[in-house]
Amino acid sequence: MTAVDRIFAAVFPPLSENSIPTPAATPILGSAGFEGSAEAQLTIDWELKDTAAEQVQWERAWHTATTFLSLPNEQLPSINDRDNLNRLYGQWWKKYTPDIAAALRYVVSPDSQGARLRRGQKQYDLLQWYFEEAGLRHFIQHVRPRILQLLVDEDAKHGVSNVVIYLERAHTVYLHNLQEYIYPLYANGGVEEKRWMMSNLTGLLTYSLPHQKINDDLSQFFRIHAEATLDIRSDSSNAERRRVPNVRRLLTRLQDIGMGGSRLQKILAEVMSKILSTYIKQTYAGEWESGSKVTAKLRYWVENQFARYIVEVLAPLNTGNRPQTKSETEVALSDVEKWQEIAINHLGALRTEELFNIIVEWENDSKGAIEDLKRYVTNTAARTHVTNSFCDVLSRRLLQPGAATTEILQVYISIIRAFSLLDPKGVLLDRVARPIRRYLRDRDDTVVIVVSSLLADTEDASPSTDILPELAEEMQYSTTFTAQEDDDTDLDFDDMEWMPDPVDAGPDYKKSKHLDVIGSLISLFETKDIFVKEFQKVLGERLLKPAHVFEKENRVLELLKLRFGEASLQACEVMLRDILDSRRVDNVIRNDQSLAMSDTNEPKPELHTRILSYLFWPSLHSEDFSLPPEISDLQARYATGFETLKQSRKLTWLNALGQVTVHLDLEDRPVTEVVQTWQASVIYAFQNEEPNDSHPVTRTVPQLMTSLSMSESFVRNALTFWVGKLVLRPSSAHADTYHVLETLPSSALDSSAPSSKTMQSTLLSAAAAADAATSGPAHAVRSEEDIAQEKMEVFWQFVVGMLTNQGAMPLARIVMMLKVVVPGGFPFGNEELKSFLEGRVREGRLEVVGGLYKIKT
Repeated sequence: MTAVDRIFAAVFPPLSENSIPTPAATPILGSAGFEGSAEAQLTIDWELKDTAAEQVQWERAWHTATTFLSLPNEQLPSINDRDNLNRLYGQWWKKYTPDIAAALRYVVSPDSQGARLRRGQKQYDLLQWYFEEAGLRHFIQHVRPRILQLLVDEDAKHGVSNVVIYLERAHTVYLHNLQEYIYPLYANGGVEEKRWMMSNLTGLLTYSLPHQKINDDLSQFFRIHAEATLDIRSDSSNAERRRVPNVRRLLTRLQDIGMGGSRLQKILAEVMSKILSTYIKQTYAGEWESGSKVTAKLRYWVENQFARYIVEVLAPLNTGNRPQTKSETEVALSDVEKWQEIAINHLGALRTEELFNIIVEWENDSKGAIEDLKRYVTNTAARTHVTNSFCDVLSRRLLQPGAATTEILQVYISIIRAFSLLDPKGVLLDRVARPIRRYLRDRDDTVVIVVSSLLADTEDASPSTDILPELAEEMQYSTTFTAQEDDDTDLDFDDMEWMPDPVDAGPDYKKSKHLDVIGSLISLFETKDIFVKEFQKVLGERLLKPAHVFEKENRVLELLKLRFGEASLQACEVMLRDILDSRRVDNVIRNDQSLAMSDTNEPKPELHTRILSYLFWPSLHSEDFSLPPEISDLQARYATGFETLKQSRKLTWLNALGQVTVHLDLEDRPVTEVVQTWQASVIYAFQNEEPNDSHPVTRTVPQLMTSLSMSESFVRNALTFWVGKLVLRPSSAHADTYHVLETLPSSALDSSAPSSKTMQSTLLSAAAAADAATSGPAHAVRSEEDIAQEKMEVFWQFVVGMLTNQGAMPLARIVMMLKVVVPGGFPFGNEELKSFLEGRVREGRLEVVGGLYKIKT
């Protein structure tokens, strides 16, 4: 020994002969077996005093333990390779020897010296080392690529099952040695250590695998199986219906490998919700008949099929691997009621989607769907969802410019009836009716259609007319009518049936005590003047028709008087009384003036009148023209009789509103028609002045206009009518010339004649012309446009005078001067006057140069 060796030995004394040599090699992650001196017998001294010796003993024990737990650097055996399962006990699970047991106890057991000295140091934590070995190395390198390949190569039905089996294999391999040899060495059997390891492995699965892809495949797998088992799909086979055990086995495996819990429950909940919705749509969509049994059928199906399926499938999540007790396989009543409530909500969602179609088909008995929906709208959220969804559909499908007003009103009537059944308190109707009521107010023809429908006869209602058959029928059966409620209805302290507004009612909600269709439509307008004015016009049209009984008009008037009051409808009451009194007055005057038909065989014209109080009637057409002398004489005698009967009162004849029954005796046929007064005057003008003159009479349009003092439009209308009736015939040689067709061509009567097709075509054209002429005359009551046009004609003279004296003017200055010079003021605005002046420009009476109007020379 040299001096240097002696000095070194004095500081570091040599090891005793009893010392255990340091192992030749330290553990290498991923080593496949024991190496070198590690295979020699390991002797543990549990109470070493020498720190260096204890460190050597620790390292040898650590090396032995980690070598025992290390995993081969290769993939797990294939899923379908059953022969390789034995490899798990040879290559993956090594033989457990006493040396390994001693090393594991020294490294792991809380009672060992090595574990006590290194407590709290993660680098000496065997579970931490094993998680990094099994998870961060082997799982990432070998297990994860295989799982990704399975997800890509196979469909969802089989791929997800194979993935779960492969993960279960890895889970078994990773935890076998821990469960058998490691956990028992910890305190309390390693409960906390087990929880820590499972938590880390679950986190590894969650963050290292494509969980969205796995969730989607699991959802598809469960959905396919549930549809087949519950017989929702018609193409499901018997083999698919027997797969409940397979699903339960899959759920058990997922639970065992840590992929169960809330994540799996959420997937199953979403799948079962979709299954329930699919079943309801396929089974009950479009089943709307009244007396609905849909809810009862759905509750029965949920209790006897859906609920039992859920309990059987989800049992592994509640029981794990232990056998199920009888109570765990039975369906709890509380759970069934919850699932039934969920099913009712899904049915309510379906009926909400169908609600617009249900309303449209209301007349075809769709009341049952409203009965189903009524069980859904039991809470504020559901009621709000129904009304908001329905209002959105209304805006998209109905409240559009292309929809006819009659269609909108018809749907609105059905909405009133349906929502009155759905919510008798009227809150839901109040919400959905607001947009449609607001839209109807903006349409000009709404009030016309409503009033016309109230007074219309049901047999007159057709798709081609602007009349609502439902409203006409409702008017027939309506026996009571709601009086107009005051704004202070809620302050009626004498009302013993008063109830507070519902909790979800709006701040301006008002519920009519007797809500009906007619009351809702009449209250559509903000002021009663609009409705009353239109009702007066329509009533005037109907009273001037050749009818003798006005029972319906009288009944509607009495009902409206209850709502609007007698003062508002006084003019209408006078109009109806005028018609009724006219019959009595007419009989008295005819008897007094001897105007009644005599017993002689000589034909004699007969005159009947309707005497109107013009102050109470709307503005009527008063076009004047010449009547045949016989009729003028009768009018004079009748006026004399009236002045005798009603002193200080005088008659003004409205010739354009009369009707005449005309009898024509032609050479080969008689013709009898009920025509307008101007049509009778025109055909009378074709009568021969000489009784013995047999030549056909010819007249031109200018001649008729001059002789009858009649406007051109009336003359042409009358000529077109009589041409259509094959009484007159236009001249082929001279324009605007007509002559009487005394005899019809024989081809018109003989269908076998060669020219019969041409003549039949002529007859059809003539009939069409007659129909056009019949529908052409204006209504008896003048429209607002006609009255405004007549007023404009008066103001036209002022415009001509200003433009003549002061030259060209812009539109704004013309309006300003008219407001100054016209007595009473100019009632029209710039747009109305501009439209009128543009008409004069088109007629060639004015011209516009640089925005200035001037007289065209």
